[in-house]
Amino acid sequence: MLPMMLVISIVMGIVPLLGIAWTIVTGSVATVDGLFMSLILLTLSAVFFLNAFWELRDRGALAFLHKKKVAAEATPKVTNQATTSVAPKATANVAAANVATAKLAPVSKDATPKESES
Repeated sequence: MLPMMLVISIVMGIVPLLGIAWTIVTGSVATVDGLFMSLILLTLSAVFFLNAFWELRDRGALAFLHKKKVAAEATPKVTNQATTSVAPKATANVAAANVATAKLAPVSKDATPKESES
């Protein structure tokens, strides 16, 4: 069952179109008042149909409109680039930081610490 907001939007989108048909049937569309009345009714109809479109899109009822986009995203991208064995920059920066740290800290050759004899 369609939600009530969607039904109201569709009905309120059709009513202004009936008003335009009535303006055409009575022949007053040729006047300035009839022209502006038709433009106002078309605008009202467009607003309500736009709301109905958004409701249907949010519910997934218009998924067929995005079929090409979904199919394009599902296919993997093929690259023609050759792979190399060069380390990434992040690894090189970490290695450089480790070397800089090693230069700052003194390295003791003995595994056991020496006690001072004072």
